[in-house]
Amino acid sequence: MKILTGNDLKTGAVTWWDGSGWSIHVDDAVDVGDDAAAILAREEGARRINASYAIEATKDEAGAVRPAHIKDRIRALGPTVRPDLTLKPADPEAGNWVI
Repeated sequence: MKILTGNDLKTGAVTWWDGSGWSIHVDDAVDVGDDAAAILAREEGARRINASYAIEATKDEAGAVRPAHIKDRIRALGPTVRPDLTLKPADPEAGNWVI
């Protein structure tokens, strides 16, 4: 599975391509297959996103998306030093999700 990530141009928030726009939740990310370069060129050209790139990821049977590289897992979750500030604060496995 190949997904897209980048930063929102206005807020700087980490975002994930959901098929029609950008979401701050990695679980909204969709597989873009071979269309990554075209989508990224269009979105950066429209100045909605910057520092965007395609990454490998997996999706489990429950539909949760997990980026393949630890750097992107950390970007998807949020601060590792303050689990209460992550995008999944109520998740008891939030600390284990990254590793």
